[in-house]
Amino acid sequence: MSSLFRKVLYLSVFFMLGLLVAFFLRSPDALREEANDSMPLSKAMKSDTTGYERATGPIDFSFPADHGAHPTFKTEWWYYTGNVTGTDGRRFGFQLTFFRSALSPMVGISDDPESDWISDQLYMAHFSMSDVENETFYASERFSRGSLGLAGAEGIPYRIWLDDWSAEQVSEASFFPIRLIASEGDVSLDLVVDEGKPAVYQGDRGYDQKGDDPGNASYYYSFTRLPVDGTISIGEERFVVSGQAWKDHEWSTSALGEAEVGWDWFSLQLSDGRDLMVYSLRQNDGSESRHAVGMVHDENGTSRRLNVGEYTIETNANWTSPKSGITYPSRWTLSIPSESVELEITPRIPNQELNVTIQYWEGAVSVEGISNGSPVTGSGFVELTGYQPN
Repeated sequence: MSSLFRKVLYLSVFFMLGLLVAFFLRSPDALREEANDSMPLSKAMKSDTTGYERATGPIDFSFPADHGAHPTFKTEWWYYTGNVTGTDGRRFGFQLTFFRSALSPMVGISDDPESDWISDQLYMAHFSMSDVENETFYASERFSRGSLGLAGAEGIPYRIWLDDWSAEQVSEASFFPIRLIASEGDVSLDLVVDEGKPAVYQGDRGYDQKGDDPGNASYYYSFTRLPVDGTISIGEERFVVSGQAWKDHEWSTSALGEAEVGWDWFSLQLSDGRDLMVYSLRQNDGSESRHAVGMVHDENGTSRRLNVGEYTIETNANWTSPKSGITYPSRWTLSIPSESVELEITPRIPNQELNVTIQYWEGAVSVEGISNGSPVTGSGFVELTGYQPN
C-alpha cells in the first residue's frame, strides 16, 4: 500500500505518515533533505494519537463527500496503481499516492485567520514508474503543508493535489473520469481513469480492523478495476497507453500494534474478471496477525470477504536490494481453496523499491494460475513494508 499504507498502506498502504509528525514543524526544504535518509516502517509508526477521531465500527459512507479529506483522523491516503501497455506493446506499472497527516487532533487549532501560511494538515506524495522492457524503476517523493493552495484534498468537486501532481475529476457532473497528472525529471504520466466496477467496502462494510485495541482500525474502500488510458513519457520517448487501474482510499488514527512490524499487500486483477485483495500483517515472531483479511470481487461486481485461514501466501523467492540491503520476498503462491484459486505472482522487474522517507517495495506484478478450475492470467501490484536490512 499500496500506505504503505502504498497505497496507509497501506501503503493496504496503512500508516506510513507516522514519522512525519516529527518533521512537520520543519521547512519543506528540511523535510526533503531528511527524506534522503530512508528509515524502515517499524521505526516510523510511533506517534501520539491522543484526541484524534478513531474508526470504531461500520459507518454509512456518504459520497461524494467521503472521497475527500477526513481531517479529524490522523492519517489518510488516496492511492492509484495500474498496469498499462503502449500501442507498441511496451509495458509499464505506475503508482501515484497522496498522503495526509494532521498535526493536531482539533481541526484548525493551528490555523491563523490572519495568515494563509499556517496549516495543521501536512501532505506527502509518491510517484513511481516501472519500465518493464528496460527493467528500470523510477520513484520520487514530495512534501507540502496544506496551505497557500500548495496541497489539499477535496471531495466536492473531487481534487487531490500536491504542487502539480494531482488526481482530479474531469467533469463537474460526475466523479468519474479522473485525470492523474505527475511529472518528475524525465518521467511523467497524464492518464484518465474511467468508471469500472462499483466500490468495494473492505473488512466489515468498510470498517477494517487491524489490531486488538479499540480504534485500531480504518475506514477503507476500493475501486478494483478501472479502465485507464493516456500518455507516459520517459526521457524523449512518449507512449500512448491503456490498461487497468486500482484505487484505494483509507483513513484512520491507528498504527500497527506492538507485536506487528509490517505487511505484505496484494491487489490482483484476473483475466476471468475477478479481482482479489489480500494482505498479511506480520508480527515480531514471524507469525501472521489474526486481523489480516482479504476480498474477492467478482466480474459482476459482488464481493466476498476472506478471513485469515481462508488463504495462504507462500514465498518462493527473495530479492536483496543493492541500495538498502533489505531482502524482500520476490515471488509468491497465493492459494484460496474456497474460491478454487491458486496463483503464481511474479514481479515484472525485481527492483521496485522506493528509497524515500520510509523504505518499502511496491511494484507491478504478473499473475498466472487457476481460478474457478480454469487457467487464468492477470496483473496487479504488491506492497511490502517493515522489512529490515540484513
